[in-house]
Amino acid sequence: FCSEHSPAQEVEATREEDTACLLCTDPVEDLSYRNMVCPACVHAWFHRECIQGQALRSGLFFFRCPNCRDTETFLPEMLNMGIRVPIR
Repeated sequence: FCSEHSPAQEVEATREEDTACLLCTDPVEDLSYRNMVCPACVHAWFHRECIQGQALRSGLFFFRCPNCRDTETFLPEMLNMGIRVPIR
């Protein structure tokens, strides 16, 4: 997607100063195409590359937020944001 038409999360989340990705523990910046947040718990921040790897390893039936384990809100949001989740 171009920057004008790329999907964006509409979650109202405030990132604390020392927030790190739950999966790789590297620091994350504010919401952007590269950085995402769980829409259910709003405390789980992660990089797009990290959550994409998690989705590929987990598959459709086991993919959920690494923090709160939510699937009802998390899965549709990740699919909308372009995360590929294979059926396994």
